[in-house]
Amino acid sequence: MYGNGPAFGDDDDRPDPGGPDDGLYDGIRLRVGVNAPVGGARIPPEEDLTRDLPRIGPLLAAGVITMDDIPDSLKRDGTLQTRAFIGDLRNDENLIVAQFHLAFLRFHNNVVKAIEANPRKFGLQGAGPDRRFRVARRLVRHHYQWLVVNDYLKTVTLPGVVDKIFVGGLKHYKPLRNNVLFAPLEYAVAGFRFGHTMVRGFYDHNRNFGNPRRDATFEQLFLFTGNGHQLNGADITKSIPNPFLGLPTLPSNWIIEWDRFSRKTDLDESHFTRKIDTRLVPPLHNMVNEGLEADIQDDDVPNDRVLRMLLRDLAQRNLLRGYLLSIPTGQAVARAMGVSVLTEAELRQGNTPEVDAALEAGGLLQHTPLWYYVLKEAEIRANGNSLGELGSRIVVETQIGLLIHDRRSYLNVDDGWDPSKGVMLANGDPIVTIRDFFEFAELIA
Repeated sequence: MYGNGPAFGDDDDRPDPGGPDDGLYDGIRLRVGVNAPVGGARIPPEEDLTRDLPRIGPLLAAGVITMDDIPDSLKRDGTLQTRAFIGDLRNDENLIVAQFHLAFLRFHNNVVKAIEANPRKFGLQGAGPDRRFRVARRLVRHHYQWLVVNDYLKTVTLPGVVDKIFVGGLKHYKPLRNNVLFAPLEYAVAGFRFGHTMVRGFYDHNRNFGNPRRDATFEQLFLFTGNGHQLNGADITKSIPNPFLGLPTLPSNWIIEWDRFSRKTDLDESHFTRKIDTRLVPPLHNMVNEGLEADIQDDDVPNDRVLRMLLRDLAQRNLLRGYLLSIPTGQAVARAMGVSVLTEAELRQGNTPEVDAALEAGGLLQHTPLWYYVLKEAEIRANGNSLGELGSRIVVETQIGLLIHDRRSYLNVDDGWDPSKGVMLANGDPIVTIRDFFEFAELIA
């Protein structure tokens, strides 16, 4: 239905590694960092200490990059040496996301390894490194996209919504003129921010920091990054940099154990996310690594202390962003998408008196901010186990719409693409779950 591209070949016109990207690539592999060895239990596989992002300090010391490769905005940053050398520094803002980024680096490298072990399987016998890299990159992309659709989206959205869109077609998402792809603001600023309510205040991170001690706190997960900060004891609206508690890279005792995050049959409830609802864990109301740049004085802001606290509260940031971008209300979007609108009684259900009073005072029972509305819909109509109908439609239409209209996506491979046409696990099984993804990256022992 969507075919217009080859399974393998050279249809990708993006640049190959080399030149100014040497800090990202080691030949056709992606660079990874080395953990700082410290005490504590070793995380299986125990001898593998290549489980950190590549960081600026070690790359500078090895002569792989120079200060000319560093953006001017970072050159005077006090955490420069420990910063990750990656395409988007936001992926090193907390340890779980940073370790997930590392999983992609390792997955790519093991795809390259599979190609080198059997180039004929991939139609690459006699092919040079550039073509092997392009095929590896495409395979990583296709595996990731397939998992997003078939594992992730089908887990976090209402049953049937993904299939309805594939069978019945897109009803709302359309690219811009000349097939320019984009993420609608209703998705980026509201709908897809449902994940914030799923965040826990602590995690069973690994055998050193987790159950039964339960001391892998939210704050620690933001401290053990290349831009880690701690609250200033003298003023909780301020933070002081202290990445990795003075170590140059992620210490070995903080390597994540993905086995504790990826088993859907796990009996330990703490290994799952929180429900999708209108509640955030307390640390999200004072995020240590946010608001650091606030130093503004004008008639609308009493002082920079107030601004810092505003920027550190995730709920306030989300609501303020939606207001400033004139995002339509939940009721308006529901009507436009043909979804049953939440009643005032549903919007009040389970609320504290303080929340009800705030909703009433702002007229928000009739005109509800879309971000809050999506969370409340999930809480009331899906018991927090998935997004509701509106939230599911916004998220699925956007993500599948992007894939349908992207000629490089797995949906647009001639004769179709599924994991049977990609790389395989060591036992020959296809990669069909996110857990399989970690296993192929050799991050689950």
